[in-house]
Amino acid sequence: MSNNNRRHVVPNQNGGWDVRAPGAQRSSAHTDTQADAVRRAGEIVGNAGGGEVVIHRRDGHIRDSDTIAPGNDPNPPRDRK
Repeated sequence: MSNNNRRHVVPNQNGGWDVRAPGAQRSSAHTDTQADAVRRAGEIVGNAGGGEVVIHRRDGHIRDSDTIAPGNDPNPPRDRK
């Protein structure tokens, strides 16, 4: 998986949440809620052939990440319920 198919969900200084590609100056999307931004980031990454969505907290620290199919998950879940 290349870094080209990676998007970060980050807080916007003026409120709301942005979806950004690494190194990009402009956002791919802007939403009012973090949940909407995560959903939109998943759509963008999925349309690009899969990859990684990295979710940040309001303070900028990484909270979570999610692999979007058909991306290669480096840490797949161990339980196979």
